Amino acid sequence: MRVQSLTLAAAGAALLAPTTPPVAEPQARQEPVVRHEGDVRAADLLAMVRDCTPVSRGRYRSDVGRPATIPVCDTGDAVFWKADMDIDCDGRPSRRCNRRTDPLFSDATAYQQSDGRQLDAASLPYIVVPMPSRIWNYRESDVRGGSVAAVIYQGRVQYAVVGDVGPRDIIGEASYASAEALGIRPDPRGGGTDSGVTYIVFKDSQVKPIEDHDAAVATGERLAKLFVRGR
Repeated sequence: MRVQSLTLAAAGAALLAPTTPPVAEPQARQEPVVRHEGDVRAADLLAMVRDCTPVSRGRYRSDVGRPATIPVCDTGDAVFWKADMDIDCDGRPSRRCNRRTDPLFSDATAYQQSDGRQLDAASLPYIVVPMPSRIWNYRESDVRGGSVAAVIYQGRVQYAVVGDVGPRDIIGEASYASAEALGIRPDPRGGGTDSGVTYIVFKDSQVKPIEDHDAAVATGERLAKLFVRGR
């Protein structure tokens, strides 16, 4: 978990490259790996979340110091919000996510793998939900660690799991791997995007083990098909 305003305060710093790469390699490694997972179109999912029936008792900020304008909405089968994306690099240290690449790095995530190790933000697509508060308690909406989410950005769909918990009044954050897959700059110092991301979390869903991304894609695609058909 991380305090997102400090991420913005560190914006502008360059993505740290390996210490002894070939000359052309750092630039190549900064290019995000963009992919669209599954057959359900982003437009069809977005058509189902045009209208908001708020489930949150208030609204969230995208970052500290920003106005609270973002509600969590309920469709009956899912909850969703439309926000920015800050980069969560927490969890198991890796070449991309560590105290050198991310000054706010934490070596723990709210949920762990089946073997007890922390999640790997650099390889596992996961999203961050706000910790329970008077605004909204995700558990009361049948959301938990391992719940499946469809994350949508610029026509792309990425399936992820709920893997970490963030500040109680801020929303809009996902792992390095989630951002990279959506074509969003994943640099925890100054990456992410200020707007345009839709997070749809399917109620009463859960992937076990939480680190099985193939299972998240299969479950997400199945639930997304039911979702766009209106069950």
